[in-house]
Amino acid sequence: LPRMSNCLPKLTTVLLSHRLGALFILTISFVFFASVMFYWRTGEDAEGQLYSLPTQSRCEEFLPYLPHPTARGSPPCPGDVVFVETSEQTNPGHLFMCSVESAARTHPETRVVVLMKGLPNRNASLLNSLAFSLLSCFPNVEVRPLDLTELFSGTPLAKWYLQAQHRWEPYFLPVLSDACRITIMWKFGGIYLDTDFIVLKNLKNLTNALGMQSQDVLNGAFLSFEPKHEFMELCMQDFVENYNGWIWAHQGPELLTRVFKKWCCISKIQNAMSCKGMNVLSTEAFYPVRWEEWKKLFEAISPSELHKLLKNTYAVHVWNKLSHGTKLDIMSQALLAQLYSQFCPATYAKVKKDS
Repeated sequence: LPRMSNCLPKLTTVLLSHRLGALFILTISFVFFASVMFYWRTGEDAEGQLYSLPTQSRCEEFLPYLPHPTARGSPPCPGDVVFVETSEQTNPGHLFMCSVESAARTHPETRVVVLMKGLPNRNASLLNSLAFSLLSCFPNVEVRPLDLTELFSGTPLAKWYLQAQHRWEPYFLPVLSDACRITIMWKFGGIYLDTDFIVLKNLKNLTNALGMQSQDVLNGAFLSFEPKHEFMELCMQDFVENYNGWIWAHQGPELLTRVFKKWCCISKIQNAMSCKGMNVLSTEAFYPVRWEEWKKLFEAISPSELHKLLKNTYAVHVWNKLSHGTKLDIMSQALLAQLYSQFCPATYAKVKKDS
């Protein structure tokens, strides 16, 4: 019994030390678990804020005023400004955003429709990116799925598209874009723009018009036509009859150029900049920076020189096929940086933040 009484303090000490150890382990475990849960919840909230649609107050930071809402949910119609993305891409870059934003700002009373082939299940609400969150601040911007089979149905291009899906061609995406724009112009009319344009002025006063890219060459990066226009019908016919997807620009600028020359019965476009109700605008209207000189977009230019260069310009084509790999110093006086700052300020702010 005395030996037992001597062991009790030792046993008590051992049990107490084990209890304290267990309590210590439980405390550490609880703190760790709580930290993980807090971090997870915080990350979840942050992610929700990042990808959720912007609030009204946040939109007001981007817009000095909100354009009047337009009718939504219907196909393109006469008067719409239309952009097309024929790849599977659904996460647009800065230039894409700037193109749509500049068009929305310069056409506040007009619906700006972005047609995207990569939209899943024909459901634009599944687009979860900051880019579309920002563009949703503009109630005149509508992002819709592009159903190519439906688009080409009832046109000479329907059979071509069915066959084209079963063969490989080096320039298929650009050719597909060429096909889409002339079909959209013929079916619906309106204004078509490539996604590497920065729009400076309202384009609504331009009808049945396109721009000259260089001497004796037209370009379809900008098109403005009434629906069912005969010139667009002739373009669709030529697209199929003289098809060659292995020659760059054969189905695009060269197609428009050869059809226009036939349309006006001329050998050089300069001989008839307007004929049969159609108008060809000079290079400075949409292509003030020639494709051969695309690097000038990234060179510094004074505001006065920029104003002089763009005096008679409606929109600037950025030649993204050539310029997409070039880094833009958004804080510089580069020509392109100044265009971002003036004509797509919301995108400009995002580019600065990303930089």
